Amino acid sequence: MGRVATIGVYGFDAETFLACLREAGVTLLIDVRQRRGVRGADYAWANAKRLEAALTDAGIDYLHRKDLAPTTEMRKIQYAEDDRHGVGKRSRQTIGAEFARRYSAEVLDAADLASLIAAMTTTGLAALLCVETEAAACHRSLITDRLGAEHDLSISHLRP
Repeated sequence: MGRVATIGVYGFDAETFLACLREAGVTLLIDVRQRRGVRGADYAWANAKRLEAALTDAGIDYLHRKDLAPTTEMRKIQYAEDDRHGVGKRSRQTIGAEFARRYSAEVLDAADLASLIAAMTTTGLAALLCVETEAAACHRSLITDRLGAEHDLSISHLRP
């Protein structure tokens, strides 16, 4: 059985993020964000160029899979759900049913997961990256649910 991990940006600073990846044995970080940036000075380290440079220095490979990112329209559906529940992206605990349905049908069903599996198996442990602290609050959990079910992978969620 293979393994895959997930990690979010929120709750980390650059040093603790890299330490968490090293401690878990992550050798490949797969970025599944649509926009490879995070607002706010506290998370500037997670913007694409800075993150890639830090990963290179740490000896961790980087792969951006924009094809696995939700569309802007899907993200707006989730934001509306968040508003209905009075939560924000940083405090969300789960994703909405409509977002999950649309993401699964429009992104995951069309995705080349075989190439994702191939990239993940050429190295040690791979981790999927997005921003939310809780994997269940992020589309990366839908990806790992599919990978676990279809490819017999065990899933771990790295946290601050």
